[in-house]
Amino acid sequence: MKQSDVRDVTLVEAVNMALHWEMAQDENVVVLGEDIATNGGVFRATLGLKDAFGFKRVMDTPLAENLIAGTAIGMSTQGLKPVAEFQFMGFIYPAMEQIVCHASRMRNRTRGRLHCPLVFRAPFGGGIHAPEHHSESTEALFAHIPGLRVVIPSSPQRAYGLLLAAIRDPDPVIFLEPKRIYRAVTQSVQNNGEALPLDTCFTLREGDDVTLITWGACVMETLKAADKLAEQGVGCEVIDVATISPLDRETLLCSVAKTGRAVIVHEACRNGGVGAEIAASIAESAFLDLQAPVIRVTGYDTVMPYYRNEQNYLPQMEDIVHAVEQVIGL
Repeated sequence: MKQSDVRDVTLVEAVNMALHWEMAQDENVVVLGEDIATNGGVFRATLGLKDAFGFKRVMDTPLAENLIAGTAIGMSTQGLKPVAEFQFMGFIYPAMEQIVCHASRMRNRTRGRLHCPLVFRAPFGGGIHAPEHHSESTEALFAHIPGLRVVIPSSPQRAYGLLLAAIRDPDPVIFLEPKRIYRAVTQSVQNNGEALPLDTCFTLREGDDVTLITWGACVMETLKAADKLAEQGVGCEVIDVATISPLDRETLLCSVAKTGRAVIVHEACRNGGVGAEIAASIAESAFLDLQAPVIRVTGYDTVMPYYRNEQNYLPQMEDIVHAVEQVIGL
């Protein structure tokens, strides 16, 4: 792959592009996971890496998520920068002990002597007609853990730039890729190794009437809702949170201070979701700016249903429009 070339790519291709770039620039970057080397991963996100960098840097592992996480942590404390893939977010739970008890605490436990520059990648979310363990959105579990950074791209450009930043970060990053939009859109991405900032929200659309706050695949429906509402004369400011932990509260609060209204959209279940934390932050710090209660448009507090009911579970554009109409008073 030529350096600094510009290509129209999908989100999953942008992930692949970022991995190629960083592995070419830094020999300490290694990749490991189930079927990621010979087959290029279940979604082909790591396609071509083994041919380019060899089996010592691109490693197939057994079907053992606890082993994948523990191996990556050990590598990271000894000078390597592993990027470990879990095939689906629903398979990450056997690795929780390693991630929560060791990766997130390594810097603190060793008083800075050791740290964990590693990335745990996982496709997440529904919308591809898969079983429930392949369709979960449990990002709030990791957002609750001190020492972990939780990053969720919503477009090819942000997938490329944020993954580069995640690999370069000196601490562990949970990088969740919304597979529903892996191949939904293409976007022009310059392959120049330029990272995007972590811990920062991205304002995708300016508006004065209501702030729409979202991340991941729901950005698509939220932008469509903003277009629909514009036809009614409603100006929506759309914010992609991107890094849900640590949370860029300043950008969110500044937007709410301008618009006076907020709707939060995510496909994870409502109870204990990241949307609740954002709503609480708005209530604590921007209450006097609010002209209406904050509304959440979310998934349900149930197990993700099978494919026939997926669309009934996932937030739809019409749901977001209806929520905005409520806060606006239309």
